[in-house]
Amino acid sequence: MHIDLIRADAEAVRATVDLVSRVTPDDLTRPTPCDGWNLRALLAHMTAQHEGFAAAAIERGPDEAAWRPRWQDPKPLEGYAVSAAVVLSAFEADGVLDHPFHLPEIRPEPVPGRLAISFHLVDYLAHGWDVAATLGLPWSPPPDALAAALPVARQVPDDDSRTQAGAAFAPGVPFPPGVSPETEFLARLGRSVSWRPKTVGLA
Repeated sequence: MHIDLIRADAEAVRATVDLVSRVTPDDLTRPTPCDGWNLRALLAHMTAQHEGFAAAAIERGPDEAAWRPRWQDPKPLEGYAVSAAVVLSAFEADGVLDHPFHLPEIRPEPVPGRLAISFHLVDYLAHGWDVAATLGLPWSPPPDALAAALPVARQVPDDDSRTQAGAAFAPGVPFPPGVSPETEFLARLGRSVSWRPKTVGLA
């Protein structure tokens, strides 16, 4: 089945924007499934990643400053919505799937746009679940987005690198045969559908 990668990524991003629109200022200190991060920190990371991928899409080179989170952004909710619009616009550029993307946080050498956007898609489906779980809301990933992201998630190495500081994903969670695609996707990226907040997040 052919899936339009740009459209699938846009659906995943818009789903996160909808979730974030439901966040209140009081929610920002809630703990998230991302170890050590409260919701404010998670949104700062998500915002910076949008900005970094947008910079890569317009071929600004390995611009590390574009990837730097603003941990104390006074308006993290508005900032997230703006960054999402910026990356969606950048990904609509003609020929973007064939552009070389510099992703300094992921690989030292540039990668084809198609591969880079598939990384972005996986990241924002996972972070969409993170936000939903933090808020205690159901997570309903767009079907095409999940169908495009699951094969990529299956190829993400699950080795010792996931235990290192700053790893993109925690070690994979075991799952039995026959689980839903949603559960498999999350498990492969180190997330358990049974996660519930247990501790207070960062202030």
